[in-house]
Amino acid sequence: MSTVTDLLPASRGGTGTKTGGRRFGVFRLFGGQSNSGGESAAKRVQFSSRFLPYLFLAPQLAIIFIFFYWPSVQAIQSSFYLEDPFGFGSTFVGMTNYTDVLKSGEYLGIARFTAVFTALVTFFALSIGLLLAVKADGVIRGNAAYKTLLIWVYAIAPPVAGLIGMMFFDQHIGPIVELARWFGWDIKVGLNYFDTAFSMVVVSVWKQIPYNFIFFLSGLQGIPVSVREAAAIDCRSGFRRFWTVILPLLAPTAFFLLIINVTYALFDTFGVIDVMVKDKAANNPITLVYKVYMDGFRGNDLGGSSAQSVILMLIVFVLTIFQFRFIERRVHYN
Repeated sequence: MSTVTDLLPASRGGTGTKTGGRRFGVFRLFGGQSNSGGESAAKRVQFSSRFLPYLFLAPQLAIIFIFFYWPSVQAIQSSFYLEDPFGFGSTFVGMTNYTDVLKSGEYLGIARFTAVFTALVTFFALSIGLLLAVKADGVIRGNAAYKTLLIWVYAIAPPVAGLIGMMFFDQHIGPIVELARWFGWDIKVGLNYFDTAFSMVVVSVWKQIPYNFIFFLSGLQGIPVSVREAAAIDCRSGFRRFWTVILPLLAPTAFFLLIINVTYALFDTFGVIDVMVKDKAANNPITLVYKVYMDGFRGNDLGGSSAQSVILMLIVFVLTIFQFRFIERRVHYN
């Protein structure tokens, strides 16, 4: 029987004897041969005209330009102006909006909370999603019902998830509040800064776990049985076998989910936060995205809101470069 070193690729210390089954399956799907000549023939069959690929891409490119690039250009332009909230005019103020934002202690405090909130949501959503996927992958009986119960939460819209979260953290009927009272913790969401932040993290993690669970489970079920058997021979410890063999094979999936979860924590938690802190009189925690909404749509400070949008866009750009520049080096694609 082959050992795990025989089955792993040479780049990871193995002898690299495993054939490229996925690549061969792709060529078979297109009816070609598993060589360079067959690959070229398959591409010529797929696109008989050189303009056809651009025609297929045109609708998506139009949507990206209209809903992303054009608003981005408008936001950059507005960030250098003091806009009249009723649209009667604007005055060029240069970098004043940026300096006002960066000198604001309130904005820097919200930025620190956003960083902590993003780190906590990403870490717990990935960790719990991976743990549930490993457990679901090992279930033999009743696995369909188990998987369905874990996946259905993903179909809930973020505002609805926030509303359900508010019911769980309600001071009168909330089961989490009752459970916390047994330990002497009187949770007051909407009135206490830490309690509100805790509830926001819990609801945001709960909403994202099914998404991570789906991808991690698909990745686990894509690992060949022969690799699992060879790993079981080489490593008696289940934890060491998972850490040294299974988890490295999930690295491409984990890297993709890392980017998706960071983006989710920064932007897609807006609906959850809006439901949980809307119309609350206390000084509740909010994220940078919600701050942009508050200043732009409620405070009618269009120039300052645009400057915050540009700063947030630069932060996401730098974060994305860091992820692809440093973290992707540790990912092995096979």
